[in-house]
Amino acid sequence: MTGSLDTFDRNILEMVQRDCQLKAETIAEEVGLSASAVQRRLKRMREDGVIAAEIAVVDRKVAGNAMTFITGMEIERENYDALSKFRIWAEKQDHIQQVYYVTGSVDLIAIITARDVGQYDEITAGIMAQNPQIKRIHTNVVLKDIKLGLFVPVEP
Repeated sequence: MTGSLDTFDRNILEMVQRDCQLKAETIAEEVGLSASAVQRRLKRMREDGVIAAEIAVVDRKVAGNAMTFITGMEIERENYDALSKFRIWAEKQDHIQQVYYVTGSVDLIAIITARDVGQYDEITAGIMAQNPQIKRIHTNVVLKDIKLGLFVPVEP
């Protein structure tokens, strides 16, 4: 889909990724278009799925989830059906923020946020109970956030 993005679209995407509440007038002034042209482009990019969501990023510590865990999970050998079942289940779990199907020593990497280690233990117990195809969990505790973000560079 990036092939259909022109320079104006890319510049608009750069701006709204940093602040999705920018007014069309502010964006227009920066990129050199009219406010109505910016609004049309934003509408098209939302409809085309280029802009997948516009959300508020909440400070997890203020929300009571001070700890982050990077969790590697091993699935029973070549159980591709398990991936689908886990994905459907994980989408409903708010503490599981991200999940990646990866190569290497584990099959899945999940980013999990929790109040403390006790709550994380409850979450992983739930993962194992609800997903028996997961045979092992490896945990890394995040000691300090170095960089957080979902900004995607918009390549030409």
